[in-house]
Amino acid sequence: MTLNVGDAAPDFTLKDQDGNEHTLSALAAEKPVVIVFVPFAFTGVCTGEFCELTENLGQFDSAGVTLLGITCDRQFSLKAWADAEGITFPLLSDGWPHGAVSTAYDCFNEDLGCAMRRTVVIGTDGNVANIFDSEGIASPRAKEEYDAALAAVGA
Repeated sequence: MTLNVGDAAPDFTLKDQDGNEHTLSALAAEKPVVIVFVPFAFTGVCTGEFCELTENLGQFDSAGVTLLGITCDRQFSLKAWADAEGITFPLLSDGWPHGAVSTAYDCFNEDLGCAMRRTVVIGTDGNVANIFDSEGIASPRAKEEYDAALAAVGA
């Protein structure tokens, strides 16, 4: 299934690094949501991206947007990663069923068993407002793309 701008965002409930459940439909009913998929915890590019997002979390808060990170790593790995790197937004585990949410968002790599780098912006109507990907698994997304994503939801 290909996910496109304007499509209804696939709903999900996943646990974060602290064991708290997050349901997309409930979050998006309150304010836009930016979902950032990354391949693996504790890797250089993923850590760099999430640390940069943490440093700019005020921009998301000021815009009234919920920021979520998703990886196929397990909750306890995500907890250790967040604690070690000072990542302060929810990191959701798509570990079981393995990659189900990443698959629904058209960014699961079967060969590597991980999510690819994809950012999806969900509006308060529950629809996909913006999608952007990196150039490859080893390439981070640029901050300017997040600025544009926030603009896409009128934030």
